[in-house]
Amino acid sequence: MARDLTYIPNTLIDRTFREKIVLVGVLFPGVTPEELDHQLDELALLVDTAGADVAARVIQRRDAPDPATFLGSGKVQELREICLAVDSDTVVFEHNLSPAQQRNLEKILGRTAIDRTAVILDIFAQNARTPEGKAQVELALLQYRLPRLRRVGGSLSQQAGGIGTRGPGETQLEVDRRRLVHRIHHIRNELKQIDRTRGVQRQGRERGRHREVTLVGYTNAGKSSLLNALTDADVATENRLFVTLDPRTRQRQLPGGETVLFTDTVGFISNLPHELIKAFMSTLKSVQLADLLVHVVDGASDDAELQIAAVREVLHEIDADDVPELLVFNKADVPGSRAHDLSKLYEGSVWVSALTGENLDELIATIGDRLRTNDRVITLRLPLERGDLLAAAHREGEVIDTRMTDDYVELHVVLDPVGVARFAEWRVIT
Repeated sequence: MARDLTYIPNTLIDRTFREKIVLVGVLFPGVTPEELDHQLDELALLVDTAGADVAARVIQRRDAPDPATFLGSGKVQELREICLAVDSDTVVFEHNLSPAQQRNLEKILGRTAIDRTAVILDIFAQNARTPEGKAQVELALLQYRLPRLRRVGGSLSQQAGGIGTRGPGETQLEVDRRRLVHRIHHIRNELKQIDRTRGVQRQGRERGRHREVTLVGYTNAGKSSLLNALTDADVATENRLFVTLDPRTRQRQLPGGETVLFTDTVGFISNLPHELIKAFMSTLKSVQLADLLVHVVDGASDDAELQIAAVREVLHEIDADDVPELLVFNKADVPGSRAHDLSKLYEGSVWVSALTGENLDELIATIGDRLRTNDRVITLRLPLERGDLLAAAHREGEVIDTRMTDDYVELHVVLDPVGVARFAEWRVIT
């Protein structure tokens, strides 16, 4: 239960090599104490993933943030005393801090003050592996740090030489800001080039007419484990937040013979920083352009419903909320899991255990059915000598029946809209 000021020291953790953190949350009107407790619990998990330990929590009720220090001046002094008492290294706010608020807090507290966004960015920086992932994380970090750039020390103005250029010149702050802006533009150009390359690869996939299924979901819901279970992939999995930052694509055949590409993506979280969403847009295009989203939900979580809402909010923000969605409640093997019960509440959803493989057959069958929802059964009459067309029809669609005459082969075949357009010349309109 949230209180006006909560001090919760934890003496059970060895802090020898880990930072001590004080968490700060504000109970604004319209937010219940239970909701704020949930937010701080999640923030504590993020802090732990980043490699630090929570030493205390501070909660204050306010109608609105203080423009200077977010908290009231009296609470800031109380926060300072708690930080001294637990010997904390950093204070982490659940809410976003403005650059001015951050500077003022650090001046009063005598230690680093950051917000939830900074913690998530730190975790992403630790987990980025590929050049693209590292570039995306660096872009997000630079966009976050640019407005927080400030001068340190005395006057950093430097004199410029040469006729007509005498004067104070650029300050070091201006030089640093210009370098950051230049680096941001450089990374954006790199990511645009990667996006163009991905576009060429995607066109190749479209020519092959492989359907694309993208796994989305809250962080640590088990997307990578499900990808492994569905495709026999060997993707590393850990019980930590944001282990997967780079998309991984694997293929498998459905029972009907269709080849489907499955793509694992970065996990979502409530209040996902805008800097990250913008930086990862090239990666998130696989979400926007998917034929079907498999929305993986941690069925063992008490907050499954809240996590579903958070994921759908991010999907809306990246303009992917109109892509067909299949809810999959994972971790049915975990004691006390609600996966079975939740699947009954959400019509058309499926429960599975990616770890044991339980109910995966039903999931695969459901994916096949959902992919065929927008497909159409049409009749084709193909010349007998055009074996290439017959092979293409079998490759790109699902042939229901075949009738052969002396002049042609007649097929009833299930094709998606692209396939229908491709075989328009040989289609029989009934």
